[in-house]
Amino acid sequence: MDFTTTICAIATAPGMGAIATIRVSGPDAFKITGRLFYKSKKPFNFSEAPPYSLHYGSLIHQNQLIDDVVVAVFKGPRSYTGTDTVEITCHGSVFIQQQIMEALLASGAVLAEPGEFSMRAFYNGKMDLSQAEAVADLIASENAASHQMALQQMRGRFSQRLSELREQLINFAALIELELDFGEEDVEFADRTQLLNLIALITKEIKQLIQSFAVGNVLKNGLPVAIVGPPNAGKSTLLNALLQEDRAIVSDIAGTTRDAIEDEITLQGVRFRFIDTAGIRATTDVVEAIGIQKTHEKIEKAGLVILLFDLSKEHIPSEFAALIQQHPQKQFLLVGNKSDAGMVQPDWAYPEVPFVAISALNQTGLEELTTALVAKSGVGNWGQADIIVSNVRHKNALEAALAALVQADQGLRSGLSGDLVAFHLRDALRDLGTITGQIEVDRDILGTIFGKFCIGK
Repeated sequence: MDFTTTICAIATAPGMGAIATIRVSGPDAFKITGRLFYKSKKPFNFSEAPPYSLHYGSLIHQNQLIDDVVVAVFKGPRSYTGTDTVEITCHGSVFIQQQIMEALLASGAVLAEPGEFSMRAFYNGKMDLSQAEAVADLIASENAASHQMALQQMRGRFSQRLSELREQLINFAALIELELDFGEEDVEFADRTQLLNLIALITKEIKQLIQSFAVGNVLKNGLPVAIVGPPNAGKSTLLNALLQEDRAIVSDIAGTTRDAIEDEITLQGVRFRFIDTAGIRATTDVVEAIGIQKTHEKIEKAGLVILLFDLSKEHIPSEFAALIQQHPQKQFLLVGNKSDAGMVQPDWAYPEVPFVAISALNQTGLEELTTALVAKSGVGNWGQADIIVSNVRHKNALEAALAALVQADQGLRSGLSGDLVAFHLRDALRDLGTITGQIEVDRDILGTIFGKFCIGK
């Protein structure tokens, strides 16, 4: 694919003496920059510069000095984008940056679109599609776990494993396709038993990857946690204690919280999105009833629900059992507040739901609560050696590939003709290939993927 030479300011540092970096990449990057850059008062020819070299000089446009800069030279194909690239480091003044950008535009460059540099790297074979998406995840990472996961994918471990699985399938698919060319001679080149064993192996691994999305999504986007309980149980106090700030209104008046209040915090390396909800109870107040309805909506969307009750009341609200029965697949954590009242956990019919006693007001038991939250998130089972799926597009493609392999397996066991088995195998290969871009991906999808990147990447 042909690209023009583009420019973009990719990094700035605020404050006195700050610097900025402007990237220029494309077939005419050296020529365009060379029209402006002077070294020892002479125009500089970047084509003759050694690769990976730094050059100090002046940027001059229309006989006016803009700034003294340092220019890094990266010659294609051994550059981030795969094409000739220069990176201009200048003083961080917004005015200076604008002057340099305008001079580069006047010399023939155009502004880069979001994600354009990574898109060029993808088209030029510098990275596959899943690695390019990992660049955006790396930029957006907000904790150590999400950062490590993005680095792992950017380095290609996920891509490499998918390629290995595809290669094994391709070999068998080719043999079945070959059989179709000798249909009248009734020959079999592909050992059906070996193919069934391979499908079972790949199916098992794909299922593990799909299951890993639950952890990957938490690492990437955080775990939404709804704090649910009766009025005056201390939900708002707990939210404020976890966030270490007065985020929610605290009052002795029942029904104070009438709308969901959300905020995020990272605990033990895991990002949680806590949602303080309206107290659940029977009410004739129309506005409060709307808030309670919203509480149920938040429960539906939450990955984990804290069932908070007042230990001094000596009983667990009956609504909790109903919620657990209504949401059998959801994770729950029973939390008894006001432990300073000296009460212990009352009888509880759901021993599989962990219990933690706290005092949100005195901020005791919060460490135990944090440990329980992290354990319920599932992230603790993740090792840095594991391959984790965190991208919804990847998960959907894996699910489609799994469905195709299941059909191929069923077809083989029922004596389905070779051409139909080959059809299912081709579907699986296509779905796996779309993850890394080995199979051509629709340009609209590519536009959506790279359009989410920041300018300069």
